[in-house]
Amino acid sequence: MEAAAEADLISGLPASFRWGVATSAYQIEGATTADGRGQSIWDTYCRVPGMVDGGDNGDVACDHYHRMPADVELISSLGVDAYRFSVAWPRIQPDGRGPGNAAGLGFYDRLVDELLARGVDPWVTLYHWDLPQRLEDAGGWPARDTAYRFADYAMLVFDALRDRVSTWTTLNEPWCSAMLGYYEGRQAPGRQDFGDAIHAVHHLLLGHGLAAGRMRAAEPSIQLGITLNMGTSTPATDSEADREATRRADGLGVRIYLDPLLRKRYPEDVVADLAARGVRLPVLDGDLEIIGEPIDVLGVNYYSSHQVSGVDDQGRTVGDDGNPVETIVPMGRPVTAMDWEIVPEGFTELLVRLSRDYPGTPMVITENGAAFDDTAATDGVVADADRQAYLSAHLAAVAAARQRGADVRGYFAWSLMDNFEWSYGYAKRFGLVHVDYETQVRTPKQSALWYRDTIRRVRGS
Repeated sequence: MEAAAEADLISGLPASFRWGVATSAYQIEGATTADGRGQSIWDTYCRVPGMVDGGDNGDVACDHYHRMPADVELISSLGVDAYRFSVAWPRIQPDGRGPGNAAGLGFYDRLVDELLARGVDPWVTLYHWDLPQRLEDAGGWPARDTAYRFADYAMLVFDALRDRVSTWTTLNEPWCSAMLGYYEGRQAPGRQDFGDAIHAVHHLLLGHGLAAGRMRAAEPSIQLGITLNMGTSTPATDSEADREATRRADGLGVRIYLDPLLRKRYPEDVVADLAARGVRLPVLDGDLEIIGEPIDVLGVNYYSSHQVSGVDDQGRTVGDDGNPVETIVPMGRPVTAMDWEIVPEGFTELLVRLSRDYPGTPMVITENGAAFDDTAATDGVVADADRQAYLSAHLAAVAAARQRGADVRGYFAWSLMDNFEWSYGYAKRFGLVHVDYETQVRTPKQSALWYRDTIRRVRGS
């Protein structure tokens, strides 16, 4: 799509559309031993040789814990009306249980006040992957008790901030927590057990439901949601093997979360696929009713879409592990620095599909953005035309989805600033704002200025 056509689509977004930027605690805060903060699974994972590029860790990150007021001023300068951030569980409960840590709660109390003073609405995410290490030692998310510990923690934060925060997200991307953390081992805690991962899926959703029910009972007027990372999966060919592989990928990537959340049941085909692998979801009586606690907003994180094949490079439909093959087949599209293909039309199709298959739940784009190899120029200007083009194409894709009936009410760019990018360390930069990690100097990139000006244009201000 031409840039002018994208601009026209974006300009058609309504005045009520919410605009924001997003971050997460471990990626920006640093200060991992300050004020009684406990150890998280990411603190531990980063110390395992070879797990994080460059041996990096989040000990300092962007030092947001000490620079928060200036960072809020920076957020305000972008003209956004909302800021999505996460709370670090180990700051609130160093061991994952017991009373709240006053110093940890105090940081988020001050953050919320700073945001409100500048007219920025705080959107709180309660869990963005930093499980207290003590809870992982006790079994982690594959253990049912962790869901109850999460609900207790959620209420500590909720009770402290509910008088000023109206929008709450329980979990960020449970797929990543479960599958990357407990099956593929590419994120903390680094386990590799498929059965553990599936147990983690259910207990993450149970934790969401337990927390959501308690929060709703305490304050019925809140806006409550969960954030899922999703994309569009399409078969590489029309062969039965490719269509079946695509169904399986969609089942474990999308429907295993949305069906219990919005339909109070797990998909029958997914349950059958799991049984064929000797795995069962650990559902107890009443769990699905808890998980299906009504939500007010579905957070959608989108970065790319995929073609899927059920045949590997050796022509096999069953792999060495005895399971059906699912292979990602490149579409030949341009890629980001993460090697993720840029597929904005997949964004439109995803949002339209969600609106069609799960009607009645408003959506907000809680993350969308891209890493590119931009660097700070000597004159202080960070030229990142590729990121600006990515954002423009994907905002236009959101606008196109709205025109086709998708109830999308807001967009949060990922991320406010360059940060610790999990297993990639500091090698990948997603920020609208450049961070010099040696000096902690923040420099808005050209994409940040474009985003600010786009918001002004849409609002007519």
